[in-house]
Amino acid sequence: MSTGKYDGVLKTCRLWLEYSNLDKTLKAELQQYADALKKNPEDEEALTEIYERFYRELEFGTGGLRGILGAGTNRMNVHTVARATQGLANYVNERYAVKKTLFKKGKRAAVAIAYDSRNLSPEFARVAARVLAANDIDVYLYKELMPTPALSFAVRYYHCAAGIMITASHNPAKYNGYKAYNDEGCQMNIEQANAVLREIESIDIFRDVKMAACDSGITEIPQETIDAYMEAVKAQSTGFNGCKNLEVVYTPLNGSGNKPVRRILQEIGVGKVTVVPQQELPDGDFPTCPYPNPEKKEALALGLELCRQLATPDLLLATDPDCDRVGIAAKHGEDYVLITGNEVGILLLDFLCQVKKLPERPVAIKTIVSSKMAEAVAAHYGVEIRNVLTGFKFIGEQIGWLEKDGEENRFIFGFEESYGYLSGPYVRDKDAVNGSMLICEMAAFYKSAGTSLPDRLQELYQIYGYYRNDLMDFVFEGAAGMEKMASIMESLRNNPPAEVIGKAVTKRVDYKNDNTGLPKSDVLEYNLEDGSGFIVRPSGTEPKLKIYLSAKGETAQDSDAVIAAMKQELPQLMQ
Repeated sequence: MSTGKYDGVLKTCRLWLEYSNLDKTLKAELQQYADALKKNPEDEEALTEIYERFYRELEFGTGGLRGILGAGTNRMNVHTVARATQGLANYVNERYAVKKTLFKKGKRAAVAIAYDSRNLSPEFARVAARVLAANDIDVYLYKELMPTPALSFAVRYYHCAAGIMITASHNPAKYNGYKAYNDEGCQMNIEQANAVLREIESIDIFRDVKMAACDSGITEIPQETIDAYMEAVKAQSTGFNGCKNLEVVYTPLNGSGNKPVRRILQEIGVGKVTVVPQQELPDGDFPTCPYPNPEKKEALALGLELCRQLATPDLLLATDPDCDRVGIAAKHGEDYVLITGNEVGILLLDFLCQVKKLPERPVAIKTIVSSKMAEAVAAHYGVEIRNVLTGFKFIGEQIGWLEKDGEENRFIFGFEESYGYLSGPYVRDKDAVNGSMLICEMAAFYKSAGTSLPDRLQELYQIYGYYRNDLMDFVFEGAAGMEKMASIMESLRNNPPAEVIGKAVTKRVDYKNDNTGLPKSDVLEYNLEDGSGFIVRPSGTEPKLKIYLSAKGETAQDSDAVIAAMKQELPQLMQ
């Protein structure tokens, strides 16, 4: 076997092994493959392992970094985290020097940091804090694991120049990640992320990173800030006081939601909350839930089992490890039914418009892959609906623009199909603490009226039409997978299908090359003659291609049949 293609990665691997301060665990990981190659220079397993770790650097974008834990430039480890933070520090100091008026006058630049329950999250947070401190940047570091929205809150509360959240959200246990936030508490936009990336690319991972030897310049975020965040969440309550009759099963999926979600449910008076015991405490291995994503039925399995054992709960709530997404199941008859992220978003939009006093010219925001039914509901209540690219950062960006015009109170609700919700402008990210509170108030509201969330959903379908949405994803791991995804997108772009499921494609939108009024993005949308359609995009956080399906019919059977037909045919496009 020719090993020519491995020359570059083998050289980089040797440089890592020669570095005197290389983390001992990472060194041992690499050494085993180096030793294997000494015995057999063509050892295919060792070559592949080294290649996957070094064939590229982890890509820093608007989602920050995300990758598998381990040694190498294409892995999440203390060195890649330190290098990314050095790049962020360079960006912050340069921007702060030029535009001091953006931040508190007379103060050094500051950055807030939070972390969740994933393996090595506390260690990565501490490394990032010490790099920032070594670069004369003040650091506010949460004293315990906290949800992602609490990081957004801290950035705004302390008037920081940036923020860092150590999390891989809902990815499997072998992943961790690094989300970067701007001074508005919103994940960085494309321009900002590119500016940080340029700084990172100029940094030698071992020579150019500054690291403080102690915690000087690092301030532990006190309980009063956590209390202020919780008060901001509670301020978005609808004020419905009938939650005492509600019974809830809750699972934090071994993540950061355990304390704040239970606290907010207690404060709004939920009558009984039972926590899934196996998933209560933080555990980065997620032993009962290898894929801790509330979008997946498997993640809710233990919660559903407990609901059925107890027989009396009205609702199951499940938050992901960094507690920015919440999935639900609701009691319906003698069993529990899952409600999708799109359906919860529609229910919440309708509920908030019913029970809250709307501001003048109210605005709701959703992503382009989320249900178009929101547009019909919003029109009914006289609410402006805005569509943005996939990613809650684009919803946060819209809230920021309203704030700049002094109109942030026009924002009433934002959601994305992947179980992300937010009411109110107090943060710039989705918030499962806020979402859990609103969902409970909504469930209690309908229970007091003698109905349920599934029943209300059916009423809305009867009023607005049977909108259906579904998601298909296709996994492409490793270097070969990345190439395959790029090839599929290129083929779809250059040779678009003329018809799908026997229906003509009447419109195609290329968000990368067409003038859509939105930032350029590698997304393709196809609309069919009957009003159904689908959107294809590579995931920004996982090695996946995603296809978002949508249909609308006069009956549920009509819409479901269209979705089923697309699920049968569209996988051929992924070949």
